[in-house]
Amino acid sequence: MNAKMDPYHHVRRSVENNFYDSNNINQNFSSETRQPYFDFSVTRNVTTRVGQTAFLHCRVEDLGDKLVSWIRKRDLHILSTGLSAYTSDERFQIVEHTLSENFTLQIKFAQLRDRGIYECQVSTEPKMSLAYRLDVVEAKAIILGQSDLYVKMGSKINLTCVISQGPHDLGTISWYRGSVKINPTQHNDLTVPYPQRVTVDVKWTEALTSRLRILNARLSDSGNYSCVPSIGESSSVMVHVINGEHPQPMLKSGSFRTHHLTVRSTIIAYMLFTSTLINKFNLQCRLLL
Repeated sequence: MNAKMDPYHHVRRSVENNFYDSNNINQNFSSETRQPYFDFSVTRNVTTRVGQTAFLHCRVEDLGDKLVSWIRKRDLHILSTGLSAYTSDERFQIVEHTLSENFTLQIKFAQLRDRGIYECQVSTEPKMSLAYRLDVVEAKAIILGQSDLYVKMGSKINLTCVISQGPHDLGTISWYRGSVKINPTQHNDLTVPYPQRVTVDVKWTEALTSRLRILNARLSDSGNYSCVPSIGESSSVMVHVINGEHPQPMLKSGSFRTHHLTVRSTIIAYMLFTSTLINKFNLQCRLLL
């Protein structure tokens, strides 16, 4: 309808303008009052092994024009702002995601000193922060039993190594006698130093367990045996293969020698003390004369 023929044209136009203006005001008001918020579904207690890469995932919804920073709590060191790292330690980086709301702190070659609290902060007023706990553990091999093992010649040598610390894959375990790696053999292969006598069993339960068995122990099997994991500290035990003699007599003979030396030292000390008293007595007698 032509505006000239519509007497209410100006009224309708005024109402429409007010409607559009109110929509714009509502949209602007909504965008200004909308605040960022954290996604609490991500894991915030992270455990990794020494030498592995740790990831701390921080996701912020409705970020808008705000910035996300990572802070190391123990020294309040700013590690990153946005996608830029602010540390000379190149192990710390921000992993860029296709979604800008994800800010993942990556720590390469994690060390024990990296353990502690990290905060993901958003530059709101006041600041928003979410704490993350990073634990770095060191896998360590343990050989069960005493540090010295005495085995009679012809019997079995049984060594059990366990790695129970550390999350995820604990790698593999190798056995060494001295600096020589022990290779379990199959069939009757006489060209290797441990033909068919040596077996290694590996089992995964809650821990990684490796059992070394050597049949028909020989005097040449004596030595320092080490359980060496691919990741983590090794453990060792000294194996003594004896020719039918129980180690207790050797310990007793050693104790007898120790006792004999102690008695001898006591006698010598007593003689010296007596000699000193005699000298003092003679000196006093000369003075009286």
